[in-house]
Amino acid sequence: MRPTDLWNRNFRLFFVARAVAVLGEGMIPVAFAAGLLGAGHSGASVGYALGLWTAAFALFVLVGGVLADRFTARRMMITADLLRLPGALLLAVTFALGSPPLWAVYVLSAVSGVGAALFQPGVASTIPRIAPDVQRANAVLRVVEALTTMAGPALAGVLVAVWSTSAAFTVNAATFAVSAVCFALMRIPPAPADDVRRGSLLSEMALGWREFRARSWLWGVIAIWTVYGLTVAGPAVPLTASLVTEEHGSAVYGALMAVNGAGSAVGGLLAMRLRPVRPLAAGAVALLGLPVNLLLLGTGAPVPVLHAGAFVAGAAFAFWLVMWSTSVQTHVPQDALNRLHAYDVAGSLLMMGVGRALSGPVAAVTGTEEVLLAGSGLAVLVVAALLVVRPIRTLPRA
Repeated sequence: MRPTDLWNRNFRLFFVARAVAVLGEGMIPVAFAAGLLGAGHSGASVGYALGLWTAAFALFVLVGGVLADRFTARRMMITADLLRLPGALLLAVTFALGSPPLWAVYVLSAVSGVGAALFQPGVASTIPRIAPDVQRANAVLRVVEALTTMAGPALAGVLVAVWSTSAAFTVNAATFAVSAVCFALMRIPPAPADDVRRGSLLSEMALGWREFRARSWLWGVIAIWTVYGLTVAGPAVPLTASLVTEEHGSAVYGALMAVNGAGSAVGGLLAMRLRPVRPLAAGAVALLGLPVNLLLLGTGAPVPVLHAGAFVAGAAFAFWLVMWSTSVQTHVPQDALNRLHAYDVAGSLLMMGVGRALSGPVAAVTGTEEVLLAGSGLAVLVVAALLVVRPIRTLPRA
């Protein structure tokens, strides 16, 4: 298939929408930190604001999956963007006027999380409907998401430094507007499932659960991944941040995250070229790059070696994500895809959140390096589990 086959009108609009959306999401932590700390609030207030966003997302993402199947993903994504747009503008206004009340910041952060929950499930089902080459589409999107994930915090930092926190939230609001316009301009032919008479919200969630349980490769990966999120991915983020910042400074940590993002872009590029016959097996083998990174962190490797480990980890994780996303989007029926994707997101996010919350107390007792080294070993076991389970290992490329 020629590369130009991918870039039809719908995919171009979707590409722009995802790029600006991920850029805006990357700005939010920096904008909240600068705004709340600059207004004299404690660092805990930043954690509460971001925590409420995450909690609202986790609580409503399953509902978002059902609604996307009921009203079509495109409509729900437009609705989600229009829900988040006024909230971001209100945050811009309140920070421009001075020190906003914390309760207002928390409420608006939670509303933004609800909007993200209504938006996210539709991403999975839209790609196979607009892209003639699903794997290539996922790889292209992974590359742009990696780049905009790096650019978002940097852009927010520049806006805060040159203008104000209000400017950062204003640009964040503009990203929602651009995304909504792009989705409004898309013309996606209706699928047969769009005209199916739907049951109640609870019955649709139950039907999604039955579809989820019927695919052993699907729930097998997600079950293994919840363990990975709890024991490896969740603790790795805060512990890496604290360890590298304490030993080498915040500038080195920022550079490490940038290198990780560059690795993610390379992993996406590799996923464009490589088309394994068993995509989940190939993705699992690629995941062996993650324990290497944790091993280097836990053993106190020098900074240049840490950069190499971060790059390899970014590439490995991106390649796995493309293989996983493509497998789900090509093996799951279109009429259940939004709900099943929501179960995937909810389970992964909740366990990663628990892992992050427990990482500090556990590291205080055993030591940060020891937790990272244990995570390295557990990550190898996760890869082994993915390869041992036959339905996962043998799932063919669709």
